[in-house]
Amino acid sequence: MTADEPVRRVPTFCYNCVSGPDFLTVKVENGIATEIEPNFAAETVHPGRGRPCVKAYGLVQKTYNPNRVRTPMKRTNPKKGRDEDPGFTPISWDEALDTIAERLKAVRAGGLIDQAGLPRLAASFGHGGTPANYMGTFPAFLAAWGPVDFSFGSGQGVKCTHSEHLYGEFWHRAFTVSADTPNTRYVIACGANVEVTGGPTAVIRHADARIRGYKRVQVEPSLTITAACSAEWVPIRPKTDPAFLFALINVLIHEHGLAALDQPFLRDRTASAYLVGPNGLYLRDRATGKPLVWDETRRAAVAFDTARAVPAVAGRFRVATAVTIDADGVRVNHAGVEGTTAFQALSDHIARYTPEWAAAICDVPAETIRRIAGEYLEAASIGATIEIDGHTMPLRPVAVTLGKSVNNGWGAYECCWARTVLAMLVGALENPGGILGTTVRLNRPHDNRHLSVKPGDDGFMVQHFNPTSRERWEATPTTRNLHRTLVPIVGRNGGWSQALGPTQLAWMFQEERPADWPMPEPTHPDVWFVYRSNPAISFWDTRRLAESIARFPFMVAFAYTVDETNYMADLLLPEATDLESTQLIRMGATKYMEHFWDCHGVVLRQQAVEPQGEARDFTWIATELARRTGLLSAYVEQLNRGVAGVAPLKGEGYDVRLDPAEVPEPERIWDAICRAATFMLSDGRDTHGLDWFRQHGFYKVPVSRRSWYLTPTLEEQGLRYELPYQERLMRIGRELRNRLHEQNMHWWDEQLAEYAALPDWHDVPGRWEQALIAAGARTEDFPFWLLTTKSMQYHSGGNAGIALMDEVSENLRGHTGVIIHVDTATTLGIGDGDPVEVRSHIGATYGRAALVKGVRPDTLVIVGQFDHWATPYIKDIERASLNSIAPMTLALTDATGSGADIVRVAVRRMERPAA
Repeated sequence: MTADEPVRRVPTFCYNCVSGPDFLTVKVENGIATEIEPNFAAETVHPGRGRPCVKAYGLVQKTYNPNRVRTPMKRTNPKKGRDEDPGFTPISWDEALDTIAERLKAVRAGGLIDQAGLPRLAASFGHGGTPANYMGTFPAFLAAWGPVDFSFGSGQGVKCTHSEHLYGEFWHRAFTVSADTPNTRYVIACGANVEVTGGPTAVIRHADARIRGYKRVQVEPSLTITAACSAEWVPIRPKTDPAFLFALINVLIHEHGLAALDQPFLRDRTASAYLVGPNGLYLRDRATGKPLVWDETRRAAVAFDTARAVPAVAGRFRVATAVTIDADGVRVNHAGVEGTTAFQALSDHIARYTPEWAAAICDVPAETIRRIAGEYLEAASIGATIEIDGHTMPLRPVAVTLGKSVNNGWGAYECCWARTVLAMLVGALENPGGILGTTVRLNRPHDNRHLSVKPGDDGFMVQHFNPTSRERWEATPTTRNLHRTLVPIVGRNGGWSQALGPTQLAWMFQEERPADWPMPEPTHPDVWFVYRSNPAISFWDTRRLAESIARFPFMVAFAYTVDETNYMADLLLPEATDLESTQLIRMGATKYMEHFWDCHGVVLRQQAVEPQGEARDFTWIATELARRTGLLSAYVEQLNRGVAGVAPLKGEGYDVRLDPAEVPEPERIWDAICRAATFMLSDGRDTHGLDWFRQHGFYKVPVSRRSWYLTPTLEEQGLRYELPYQERLMRIGRELRNRLHEQNMHWWDEQLAEYAALPDWHDVPGRWEQALIAAGARTEDFPFWLLTTKSMQYHSGGNAGIALMDEVSENLRGHTGVIIHVDTATTLGIGDGDPVEVRSHIGATYGRAALVKGVRPDTLVIVGQFDHWATPYIKDIERASLNSIAPMTLALTDATGSGADIVRVAVRRMERPAA
């Protein structure tokens, strides 16, 4: 590229939130990026029609931000802390990289694992894995290195839809769960703010659905943007969604009855017919150990996979002989025992959760609950079919979707289970029009969830849990968040399993641990890499967390600007940002949120303009680190395997491998990756290099819409969904309890109670009140619920320092203040725009009141995450933040290790300064 070229339009993408990649075009005039435009070449390819969301339009300001770190910087003040000026001073790339290399070589010389059994190298990456789309070949460097601890989260577990991730991978083989919006007719959205978090794809699809006549009922305490675009808003009491969903199940089963439900789906694709014994375990065949069903033709109990059996879905039956298998393989033989079908057990269990019962808890009228349940069942159209690519499939156009703080923290297991059971009852689970899984992170391969479906125990999909047996359980943690020790369902899939462990425990246990802690004391990592991650703003109890960060011995931050986390760094490295560097990533098939496409392929993020200052492409940085630490050969081998790319560099019919003895230039690396990817995707028909992608932007091949749904794959393999009865999870929980108690560890006992075959309602909001009392506070002093919600312009907050995003926010009501119901504010003497203090029992945050009627009177809402004190521009603008006053505590951590964005607070008007 040359500066004297008049005008160019460069195709690239934005992946600054999980709803990417959004395609776009950069207008470049005389070497300067001047505008962001849609990529109209993707109009019929991308479900967002080639249009990026508002965040992408800030990329020009991001590129030319005067506050950017433009050269490597080193810390000159050995003291670290919020009140300590780091004294950053410019250094050369050679000095910066050699400093890191010497540290890393010293770590390797002393052993990759420290005296506590923990990795000496740690890394933290931000929002939802999206940094991987910008860090070039750095994953190949980390793979070449060896063990890395990803325990220190920037919001994982507390900001993500954490329980949906884990249970989504369990039931859907997918990281996120979406409505099949192109085909659905009725959606119950419990806190799912998809018109904000789903990007242009969701906005367009839901707009088209409204034109088509679908109905969305938004159930959440405040009138979010998504609620405002819905047919109905139901202002539920915070954290009572399980009660609401349980009551919907009650109405379907007990008021409409089994005859109105999808009985063939229940019988053939779920465990509804499996017989449960009096001890709550499946009754099994004594010889084979297989679960029993009651065969209505033989009028006898038989193994579930017996040919030509017709299992009874409901009822109780006398079983002549059976065995049950409990935790640690404990077997009990039974004779003449009563067996209850799993569906019947569900029916009995849910009977007490009536609409009247739920109304008293969640503040939603019983008649509203009944009406919504009836509308859902009617819209399900049980018996209807649809033709998809030559296949006749069930059409069940109803969905229940969940949002942040509904599907993480206490109550999230109940919500994820109930949502999936509601789909199961009407056959809308992974069928057209219903709910379907998108993207894959814990199962493999990540690009095709169908390939992870293999026969496992008891007629279900194989699962890859962390072991809980006495022989294989990890009694001495190998990561600082104890994910293999405490959370079986998170599995053993490397970095993603770590990142989805209890990341708040990694932070909490650096400072203090439970009294009955029998394990080695957690250590700090010797070296900590941080990229696109600012936990000192994006986690909880952020002031205290910043103090913890200051105690890390050596931090390397890949920095765009100074921020609240890298303020404590020892080195700042300026990487070339979005419009200044190159990377090829996968697109299409299924990605996060509503990104299920009619094609799959690859898309290039390419250098549109020269990097500012001395910023360097991340691939160059990774390669230099590998060379200087003596890992070049191992690094190149990882590249050849396909790590950091989208395909191995050698396969059947092609070989574009790199020479491990040579230092590859970034362009050489990405050219090889482009060629391998296109050859693999096209089955050898096409081979396109980097220059081709610079012109065309992306490469695609079609996929069948039938691949959107998992149920056909289960049908082909004769498998069932592990629903409604969670016998396996219950047994695993009992085994985990045995292991912990053998170590005299009881501080996780409350979490162990969540391992239930059929979840019960427990007073979820009351947990926050009890935690308040345990901290020495009085509930009457903190009478309001404080929630947070996302905005499309900020989303995860990584672009808070871009002025354009602030300007957009100022035009959206409530987005820059503390949202309060107008009647509540009047009672407290608070006017619109008044300065207010929002205080929890650990501290206070400050902002301006935004008075609305679209929020419950007992609830306050803050959009986004702010309270910055180091990030340029935004640090000079007072914005409140829930994160500053949300406590990290074991009492508010659920069995998966997640917490919810909700705090008990007080609010008061602050006096205006004298004129």
